[in-house]
Amino acid sequence: QVQLVESGGGLVQAGGSLRVSCAASGRTLSSYGVGWFRQAPGKEREFVAAISWSGGRTYYADSVKGRFTISRDNDKNTVYLQMNSLKLEDTAVYYCAAGPRSGTYYREYDFWGQGTQVTVSS
Repeated sequence: QVQLVESGGGLVQAGGSLRVSCAASGRTLSSYGVGWFRQAPGKEREFVAAISWSGGRTYYADSVKGRFTISRDNDKNTVYLQMNSLKLEDTAVYYCAAGPRSGTYYREYDFWGQGTQVTVSS
């Protein structure tokens, strides 16, 4: 069992940057692929980014490619999502998830955090 806790969300102006973190406990995160998803009010949960267990492969949604960077520090059991050039439409609750693969479909992930709110203002 892996427990995931997101942190680092908050309020930021459009064009600004924010880094959210996903810290794991219970088991080492290095055995799992990790994904970030987000859900805005009234919308379905959508894929944002994913990283393989080794960090050697990363995947991004088209909407964030070139602006967001996913990374991991297995020694710290933590995965990060660096978000730059934030837009109003990036406002959502951001969730991290861990699973045997690093896919883009939320059902591929077994463990989920509670989420952290990211709000981008004009």
